[in-house]
Amino acid sequence: MSRRNTGVTPQVVNAHACPVREVLDRVSGKWSVQILVATAHGPIRFTELERGIEGISRRMLTLTLRNLERDGLVTRTVHPTVPPKVEYELTPVARELHETLLRLTGWAERNRVYIAESRAAYDNEHDRESAEA
Repeated sequence: MSRRNTGVTPQVVNAHACPVREVLDRVSGKWSVQILVATAHGPIRFTELERGIEGISRRMLTLTLRNLERDGLVTRTVHPTVPPKVEYELTPVARELHETLLRLTGWAERNRVYIAESRAAYDNEHDRESAEA
């Protein structure tokens, strides 16, 4: 069956996939996942996130929190104290996402050895093929 007989054009695929891809790109980012996991335990302050997420810069933390807040996944509460106390907390939608992330990380933990062994076997096989060529 040829491509034109399927009735599915690249435009149709992109029109459906683009919004989903945009959401997945946001929530699957390296820093987003770590922030969502850290924030799942209740309200957390910016400095606690900064200390708890190894390797993240202050700027990247700020940008990622702002994007997560914009997407409705994190709420930002400013308490009227001196100095101001700012806390971040997951929204109900993000709590649902966190449950999914826990299942995904559990799967990764259970299968990490299998995947490492598969990679080694693949690399070994393909290195041998390259040497024979």
